[in-house]
Amino acid sequence: MLAAWPGMGGVAIIAARYLTEKWGAKEFGSIAPEGFFDLSGVLIEDNTVRDLEFPENKFYLSRSRGRRDWIIFIGEAQPLMNGYRLANLVLDVAQKFGVKKLYTFAAAPTHIYHTKKPRVLAVATMPKLIRGLEKYDVTLLKQGSISGLNGLLLGAAKQRNIPGICLLGEIPIYTTHIANPRSAKAVLQVLAQMSNLEIDLTDIDRWVKETGEEIEEKIYQLKESFGEEAKELIDYFARLAEQTSEEELGPEYKTEELLKEIERFLKDKGEQKGGN
Repeated sequence: MLAAWPGMGGVAIIAARYLTEKWGAKEFGSIAPEGFFDLSGVLIEDNTVRDLEFPENKFYLSRSRGRRDWIIFIGEAQPLMNGYRLANLVLDVAQKFGVKKLYTFAAAPTHIYHTKKPRVLAVATMPKLIRGLEKYDVTLLKQGSISGLNGLLLGAAKQRNIPGICLLGEIPIYTTHIANPRSAKAVLQVLAQMSNLEIDLTDIDRWVKETGEEIEEKIYQLKESFGEEAKELIDYFARLAEQTSEEELGPEYKTEELLKEIERFLKDKGEQKGGN
């Protein structure tokens, strides 16, 4: 079973939806949104109040993939309340259908350049799974946290003794709010290895190329528009493009300060240049 909710870079949701579409998975159930989400108002269209639209939580089934059936659960939004209860409702369905293993995806923001192949970090709910992970192209996550339901679901699964694995794809710290198909592709490749699956990634490859070109254009515009004013940030991008490991970047680049600079130039000042 694979379960996914939106998160940084959209890694989990991109990968889950891609599989659902590529495998032609069929919807077979859902979890009612009441008790997990609230609405602050309504939308008006053509002088009429539109129907209330809550985020959906749906189950899909794909048969005979890698000699087994796959259940894919996709939540359109992170719940605003009762997340633990939602996680357990998902697991109720998993156990009803005899799920043998649970997978979730997430993002790991690091100092990586957006055109480079992201690492995939991995964490599991039990020691025997960790030993099995070592033979794949993953980096074991020794400590840290996984926010939202993509992580909480694993904790609930461990309580029920359900084997679970989370694959976290690296994303650049400066693209956490941008869809990252490159990282989604990386976690799908590892999932394919682990589960002996064949996944056609042709369509996601096109998206990877387009996204990379868009970010390159933003960095080029930064250099052309701000020059010396954004020298520190331009230097950061240049060093990222050249480095072979995150450790080479140096202690002078503090994540919190960099994020402020990135927002200052790529968001606030970019909007000013555009006249918005």
